Amino acid sequence: MAAIEELPSSIPQPSSKLLISCIFYSVEQEKVFLSTADMMEKGLGRFGWLGFVQCILVSFAMFFDAQQSFIAIYTDDYPTWHCTNSTMCNSDSNICNIPKSSWSWDGPSHKTVISHWNLECASSFVTGLPQSMFFIGCLLGSILLATLADTSLGRKNTLVLSGLSMSIVSTLIVFSTNIWIYSAFKFVIGFLRSSIGTCVLVLVPEKVSTEWRFTVGIVIYLCFTFGYMSLPAIAYVNRFNSWRSVYIWTSVPAICYLVIAYIFVTESPRWLLMQGRHQEAMAMLTGVSSLENGNDLTLALIEAPVSKQKASFFQLYSSIAELFGRGWALKRMVIIMVLGIGIGMVYFGMSLAVGNLGFDIYLAVVFNALMQIMACVATYFLGNLRRKRSILVFSVASGISCIMCVVVGSGIQEIRVGLAMVSFFCACIAYNVFLVYIIELFPTTVRNTTTSLVRQSIVFGNIFTPFLISAGRKNDIFSYGVFGVVIMLSCFTLLILPETRGLALCDTMDQQEIKDDMSV
Repeated sequence: MAAIEELPSSIPQPSSKLLISCIFYSVEQEKVFLSTADMMEKGLGRFGWLGFVQCILVSFAMFFDAQQSFIAIYTDDYPTWHCTNSTMCNSDSNICNIPKSSWSWDGPSHKTVISHWNLECASSFVTGLPQSMFFIGCLLGSILLATLADTSLGRKNTLVLSGLSMSIVSTLIVFSTNIWIYSAFKFVIGFLRSSIGTCVLVLVPEKVSTEWRFTVGIVIYLCFTFGYMSLPAIAYVNRFNSWRSVYIWTSVPAICYLVIAYIFVTESPRWLLMQGRHQEAMAMLTGVSSLENGNDLTLALIEAPVSKQKASFFQLYSSIAELFGRGWALKRMVIIMVLGIGIGMVYFGMSLAVGNLGFDIYLAVVFNALMQIMACVATYFLGNLRRKRSILVFSVASGISCIMCVVVGSGIQEIRVGLAMVSFFCACIAYNVFLVYIIELFPTTVRNTTTSLVRQSIVFGNIFTPFLISAGRKNDIFSYGVFGVVIMLSCFTLLILPETRGLALCDTMDQQEIKDDMSV
C-alpha cells in the first residue's frame, strides 16, 4: 500500500499554469485556422475578369484531356464492311467464316487500327487491350505523379509537365507498327496524362471563393465536353485518312496550348500558403482580387499554418502518409473511391460503347456531347442542393436506364438509343457533382492527392470497360447490364459520408477536423 501511495508523488503533475498555456495555445491555433480561412475567402471573394480568364485558361487543359480519353472511339473502332462477291457473302455473314476476297471495308483499310492490322477476327482481349493499357497507365501515373502537385512541383507545373509530355508521346504513337507497340504507347500516354484532370479539378476551385466554386466547376466540365465534341469533327474530316491523322490533329494543338499555359497560368494561392510562400500568395491574391484591406490579409498569411512534411526518403509523397495517418480521412477515402468506381464506369463506359448501339458513330458522339452540355446546365442549377442527394438520385436513374437498355435489346433501336442517352445524361450529372464533392471533402494539403486517388479508383473500374464493351457487341448484359448494377450498388456508400454544400474549403488536416467537429 505504501508503494502504491508513493507512486503518484513520483510522477510530475502538470501545473495549472501549464494547463492554461496548453488550452490557450489550442484556442489560439483554432482562431488562426479560422481567421486564415476567412481572410482567404475574402481575398478570393472578388472574382473579376482576370480571375475568370485564369479559370478558363486552366480548364481548357480538359479539352485535350477529353480528346485523349475518348480518341479510341474512332481510332480503335470496328469499321463497317460490305460484300464484294454476292455468291460467297451476304449482309448476315460472319467475315471470319468467309474468304477475305469476298468482302471489303467501307473506306480505306488504314482507317482504324482494327482494319489496318487485320484484327477483325481477334479476341475481345486483343481489341480491348490498347484502351485498357491506357487506363492502366492512368492508374500507375496517378500513384506516382499525383502527390507531386501537393508537395514539390505544385499544381501548375504538374499540369503543364503532364500535358506536354502526353502530347509529345501522342505524336510519336503514329510510328506504331502493330497492336502491341500501339498498346505500349497508349500505356505511356495514359501514364503521363493521369495528373491533368486532377490538377485542373484542384487548381481552379482553389483560385476562387466558396461562392464561385460550383460555377467554375461547370466551366471545367464544359471544356471537357467541348473536347469530347471536337472528336467527331476531327474524325469526320479525316474519315478517308489513316487513324494516325486523328492523333496528329489532337496532339499538336495541345502542345501549343500548354506553352501558353506555362507562361500565363498562375499557381494556387492556397498551395503557396501551405508551402510558406506567403509573399507570392499575397501578391497573387491582391493582383486577382484587388483587395481593399491588404494588411489584414498579410497578417493572416503570416500567422497561417505551414504544411510540415515528414523527413524521410519518401518526402515527396508525405501527403499520402499524412492522409492515411488519420482514421477519419482513411475511412472517408476508401468510401469515396468505391463510389468513384461505379460512377466512373458508367460515365466513361457509356461514352466508349456508342459503337455498340448500331447507330451512326459520328452522330452518336455528337448526341452524347449534347447530353454532357445539358448535364452541365442542369448541374449548375443543382449548386444550392445537397451534394449527396443529387449524386444518389442521378446515379440510381442512370443505373435503371442502363438495365432497361438490356431489357429492350436491339429490337426497338430508337428506344434503346434514347435509354442510353438518358443513362449517360444522368451519369454526367452524378459525375459532375461528384467531382465537386471530393474537392470539398479534404483540405488543401492533401486535396490533389485525394482527388488523384479517387480518379485512380475511377480508372481502375475502367480498366475492364474495354473488355466489357467488346463482349457487349454480342450480348448487352456484359456492358450495359454490368454498368447499371455497379453504379447502383456503389452509390449507397454516400450514406456514410458527410454533406459539404456551402462549406468553405479547409487548408490543413487540423482545420478539417475542427470543421467536422463543429458541424456534428
